[in-house]
Amino acid sequence: MSSLPAELVTAIDLGGTKIAGALVDRAGRLAARVERPTPARGTAAEMLDAVRAVTDALAGHPGWAATTAVGIGSAGPVDIAAGTVSPVNIPSWREFPLAGAVAEHTGRPVVLIGDGNAFAAGEHWLGAARGQRHVLGMVVSTGVGGGLVLDGRIHAGPTGNAGHIGHISVDFGGDRCPCGGRGCVELLASGTHIARHAREAGWRPGPGEPDSAAGVAAAARRGEPAAVAAFDRSARALAAAIAATAALVEIETAVIGGGVSRAGDVLFGPLRRALADYTGLPFTRHVRVAPARLGGDAGLLGAAAACWAARPGTGTAAVVQAGAAAGR
Repeated sequence: MSSLPAELVTAIDLGGTKIAGALVDRAGRLAARVERPTPARGTAAEMLDAVRAVTDALAGHPGWAATTAVGIGSAGPVDIAAGTVSPVNIPSWREFPLAGAVAEHTGRPVVLIGDGNAFAAGEHWLGAARGQRHVLGMVVSTGVGGGLVLDGRIHAGPTGNAGHIGHISVDFGGDRCPCGGRGCVELLASGTHIARHAREAGWRPGPGEPDSAAGVAAAARRGEPAAVAAFDRSARALAAAIAATAALVEIETAVIGGGVSRAGDVLFGPLRRALADYTGLPFTRHVRVAPARLGGDAGLLGAAAACWAARPGTGTAAVVQAGAAAGR
């Protein structure tokens, strides 16, 4: 088709509930988009079949012939050097060689990236941090994930897990986290823990409201003290983590997405106020906090951006060529 771009990449956003895929051009336009449920409790082979179903659906699009690579943003931990994934919420995949399996199936080189870094890359490319060089992306949902863009490039780290801000400790005497640490941001700031803290303080959802962070947000808008306090607690944990990151790597912008970010000013108001308490150094005081703009497409666009950013020796991501060993 003459109207198709000359070059496309395939982007995959792999999470615990859904696997999304798209063909993406260099301007960030999605030529096709598909989605399948994640069989998170299935076998390793069933999980791989679900990923293949997404790529096969995209292969039926006329633009498939123009695709040059596959970018995968996966729930982690990941190991970009080995091309493996071990998503916490997908028990059958531990050190699973996903990049090699997808390269073998599609005949395209694969770039693997953690989902938090994919989110940050997408928002940096076309979202709330467009035009910024140093960005922290945070996904605040049932957990807290994150990723970094430094000097305009994805900063994945040696294994691909850099920027995992949900497991920075902000409460040294706090509870033990499932990750093995103590007092992690996730234990204070995630939607799961916002709802838990509010319930412990006496909050109950109103008629027709969910028993979740969304219900707590509705109550906070009405001024219910337990709900307001739960969001204030979350905001302070996020602010402490953002300030620590700013002191370490001088970020310009922190972009926050995920379900909890939809609380709007209930979250962002106390977050911006708390940030002023933690950013005492001159070079940390002007960090901008912004809600994400790309919604569910951030991870797909970030996975696509990783394809074009990947170059040998940069540490951004490993490129697994077609023909690499694939495992089940």
